[in-house]
Amino acid sequence: MPASVITPPGPPLHDGVREACDRVIQLLLLHLQKLVYNRGNPTLTDSPPRPVPFLDALRFHLPDLCAETLRLERKRFLWQHQLLALLAVYSAPHCATDALFFLLTLARSQEELALATQLYAVLSSCLLDLLPATVKTCVCQIHAGRLPEWQTVQLFRNLALVV
Repeated sequence: MPASVITPPGPPLHDGVREACDRVIQLLLLHLQKLVYNRGNPTLTDSPPRPVPFLDALRFHLPDLCAETLRLERKRFLWQHQLLALLAVYSAPHCATDALFFLLTLARSQEELALATQLYAVLSSCLLDLLPATVKTCVCQIHAGRLPEWQTVQLFRNLALVV
């Protein structure tokens, strides 16, 4: 059994500790959700929305977060997926399309690919033109030659599967 955030190596944790850690993570995600969705769209007379420093810093780790989410480790991937969605909404539109691009590029199984379609379902409800923007991001990455051949092949396979 691989170690995770709430399962350190060594003697097994008591179930109560594991549940408490899970509860703390859920509360933190709920607080982040409130910060992200209560930002609103400022008008010219409004002050700019308050930044969320944690998400601002996490933006630079998007590829790592996507790769870790795709590991499908215990309950961990569930909260990582929620965090990925919040980051994508907070840093839209580029972070949303980049997150979908990374998931589509790195997914190697149906279960992993399902995370990309689930993220799209969540994001498309609040972001306009997400599908064309994601396709554009994928095409730009391919044309720029930023992907090794095996990742390009994987991306095309996954795009064919979701279409």
